[in-house]
Amino acid sequence: MPTPNPAALDFLLTRRSRPAKTLTTPVPDRDTLMQLLTAASRTPDHGILEPWRFIVIDQAAMAPLSALAKERGGALNLEPEQIVKGCAQFDQGNLAVAVIEVQKESPKIPTLEQTYSVGAVCLALVNAALAAGWGANWLSGWVSHDRTFMEKGFGLAAHERIAGIIHIGTETSTPPERPRPNVEGITSWL
Repeated sequence: MPTPNPAALDFLLTRRSRPAKTLTTPVPDRDTLMQLLTAASRTPDHGILEPWRFIVIDQAAMAPLSALAKERGGALNLEPEQIVKGCAQFDQGNLAVAVIEVQKESPKIPTLEQTYSVGAVCLALVNAALAAGWGANWLSGWVSHDRTFMEKGFGLAAHERIAGIIHIGTETSTPPERPRPNVEGITSWL
């Protein structure tokens, strides 16, 4: 028989991301953040390729990223609401971690499996922060997919891209529960 971990299961059954705009200071210090990144790195990684890396975005880096998002939104002729939304996570952010997908050449591990692993790192970082008592939220949006933003804002190489920007801080309010999937309706048995 397996040995259950009821506290961990209860956490997973009740976990809820905290909207980034509701997160404030204090934020994790360097040692605490390194522990969260270590926990996030304990994710499935077929071939032990480590197809990810982290870029910590502190308070001082937020304003330049917001300015770049505004510049890029204008260059892309986005609607004003889209530009505001692209800037907002940096205008309101205090600490975030950009999880960078680093595609690695492998004769055995398809790039899609590497992408899955990086997505698992993003969720693991959110869950590690929540489990440690912080508020956390995984954001992406158009800024995360704009190649020029990735290169100018984060210095990414051609084989890298942003998988997510994980905001971490002190939550100011607990969000209401949101609708969850009807697991019975999306599960089939063979």
